[in-house]
Amino acid sequence: MEKVAVEIDATWVKISRSPLYWIVVSLQGVSITFAPLFLFWSGRGMFGREYEWVVVPTCFALIFLVPLFYFRLGGAVISQLRKSTARE
Repeated sequence: MEKVAVEIDATWVKISRSPLYWIVVSLQGVSITFAPLFLFWSGRGMFGREYEWVVVPTCFALIFLVPLFYFRLGGAVISQLRKSTARE
């Protein structure tokens, strides 16, 4: 096993230490479990018509935007790992 130090942009460091990170982390569980469940319930008509216009776009936003945050952060880390292994 090797230890590797990864240098990422200062912006990502600030984001990972901010309360925004913990908000996104808490939304991760929601985007994986409850957002698809709410979409299913909305399709079955369990929410009234007055709430569907809020529930459906919110669920899709959670499902698509929360993983986008992790993909961008993971991409920054992976690009630095590839750079460090290419130097060796």
